[in-house]
Amino acid sequence: MKKVISSMMIAGMLTFGMTTANAEETPANDSVGTEMVAADTNGMEEVMSSATEEVEETTVATTGSDEEAEQEPLGFASVLKQKFIEGDAFWMGIVLIALIIGLALCIERIVYLNLSSINTKKFLNDVEAALQSGGVEEAKELCRNTRGPIASIYYQGLDRSGEGIEAVEKSVVSYGGVQMGLLEKGIPWISLFIALAPMLGFMGTVIGMIQAFDKIVSDGQVSPTTVAGGIKVALLTTVFGLIAAIFLQIFYNYIVSKVDAIVNEMENASITLVDMMLKYKVTSR
Repeated sequence: MKKVISSMMIAGMLTFGMTTANAEETPANDSVGTEMVAADTNGMEEVMSSATEEVEETTVATTGSDEEAEQEPLGFASVLKQKFIEGDAFWMGIVLIALIIGLALCIERIVYLNLSSINTKKFLNDVEAALQSGGVEEAKELCRNTRGPIASIYYQGLDRSGEGIEAVEKSVVSYGGVQMGLLEKGIPWISLFIALAPMLGFMGTVIGMIQAFDKIVSDGQVSPTTVAGGIKVALLTTVFGLIAAIFLQIFYNYIVSKVDAIVNEMENASITLVDMMLKYKVTSR
């Protein structure tokens, strides 16, 4: 009996010890698993935080570059192009055509006037030397080979040298008027386009305002967006018309001043021609 009781006590003690050991091992395993899960969670959090920081940095950099691009000022040509697109295509196109035709006329006149300009002082000295050495025929040959209205006037005057000094003066005056007309050719058309460009712009503005009010009537209400948009488009045509007129006016004033300078040289050269012909007695009185 004692052996049975002692055996049962030994078995109970062994069972209790194993249970205790298992209980001790279980928390240890749980703690290890918890630590592993926590480590994995911390690693994921670090990865997510680093990725989030990279995304934020990229977003900030992109936003900064966009803001810099938006803050970068546009050039004058870019602004004109943008406003031209925003305006009414029909009236903007008409103003642009007027500007192009006016500029073409201005360029043609500038080229013609520059080709008509010569070194007047040198030419007069050459004519006087030709009259002194070879007479009228050599002077006429020099005028024939020289471009410009002054040489043409001299040729006409020398060609009438045998008819007397009065005939020379009349020929010089008459042909001077012809040359002046050639110098001023096309200038009235330039002044027309100077006046026409802003008038077309104003017409586009008025029609744009009418269209804006028509839209207000059709909508039945006054919308600030509709009114502001219509007025903006209308006023852009006026702005471009004024810009075109300003450009053409600058070229026009240059052309007129160039014509006046050439005409003054023609008048002075004509007086000098008569004096030279009297000096070298190449005319019959």
